[in-house]
Amino acid sequence: MEKFSDIFISYAKKTTSPKFKIEGVYPDWDFNVIPTEFRALIEEKTGLFCGRSFVFQEFDKFINSHNKGYFTVIGDAGMGKSAIASKYILSRKVPCYFNIATEGKNKPEQFLSNIRQQLIIRYRLPNQENADLRSLLQKASEKLSENQKLIIVVDALDEVEQEGSSNLLDLPKNLPNGVYLLLTRRPYNLENKRLNTSPDTPYKTLDLREKQYQKWNDQDVREYIRLFLEEDQQDQDKLQKWLQDRSISQLTFIEKVAQKSENNFMYLRYVFPAIANGQYDNLELEDFPIGLEEYYYTHWQRMNMEGKNKELEVFVLFILSQSKVAPTSKIITEIVQKKDEFKDIECLEIDKVLDKWVEYLSKEKSQGEIRYRIYHQSFTDFLTKQKELDKNRKIFEEVVISINESEYRNSEISEILQG
Repeated sequence: MEKFSDIFISYAKKTTSPKFKIEGVYPDWDFNVIPTEFRALIEEKTGLFCGRSFVFQEFDKFINSHNKGYFTVIGDAGMGKSAIASKYILSRKVPCYFNIATEGKNKPEQFLSNIRQQLIIRYRLPNQENADLRSLLQKASEKLSENQKLIIVVDALDEVEQEGSSNLLDLPKNLPNGVYLLLTRRPYNLENKRLNTSPDTPYKTLDLREKQYQKWNDQDVREYIRLFLEEDQQDQDKLQKWLQDRSISQLTFIEKVAQKSENNFMYLRYVFPAIANGQYDNLELEDFPIGLEEYYYTHWQRMNMEGKNKELEVFVLFILSQSKVAPTSKIITEIVQKKDEFKDIECLEIDKVLDKWVEYLSKEKSQGEIRYRIYHQSFTDFLTKQKELDKNRKIFEEVVISINESEYRNSEISEILQG
């Protein structure tokens, strides 16, 4: 099979037949090209993807005018950076890595191990099981034909956890010819940029916040809202009914919500299910929160999270915001029970809390158990600012100290708490 694959790939690369193209390019054929651990994420991020053509056009210009280099897409939380990365990976079938702080997948050694495996398989690199990134890129570049390019996409550079002052993920200052890295990250200053390049390695940034891209951002957000209203299988009917009950035209809704969102896709990702689930039944369109931060704060208030009867919910959210490993509801229950006032809490009550916050959480099945993590880093950032959660820090630290790591379950709890 491998011999046949080599012959087929060789033929596909030589031919000019359009039948071998995927979205206009001849890919590096590999039946397992996208790592399994990222497939569900990529599928979710590209489900209702639209627009962003200006980003892809700028990147294509960059790789076609330079023989190597770094290209970084910069944007605030929720501006669609991960979706852009996912769409490019899906369409071009390139090596990739997603830094995900909420899952603890954000360290240089994890990145290297994952990318090493992808490059070894893709370029059939022998005896490279312990190679560093610089050597891997060099070996891979030597396998490229004259017009071939090796493009690696790395998402969320800002979520990398790495001590010292060297380049994030130990990315090399100098890249071999034919090698390009497409990166995404939040805005940074010179102190936390941590991506130094040599003079002969081109470096370019595209900041989604810049005025020159405002028109394209406006168009893409409006098109996304239209797609959600007309094609989202889960909430389309409920959203249309919400509009009909209030005699709001689709065009008016699109314009108003686009303005309220401040062109933030994460805002839309949260607000549409909230409308569909009846959370906005008593709220006029004009009174919708403005921007992602205000959306989080408004929801916090609507859930009355400062009330005295919300201590359990607050503590559960605090645990999730601090966890480096996605816990099960059973694990969360065991942690909660270590707080005296919650010692009699049962798992069913924790399940109810998790259900209340389901739109902000991501579920993943592992070894027959459902594990939970906060869906987006921006919500974790918001939670860390809330004084109601901060009150739990002392008891949280006491829980960590009290854990007996000699037992399996307590060892797992310790891993979750301490990362």
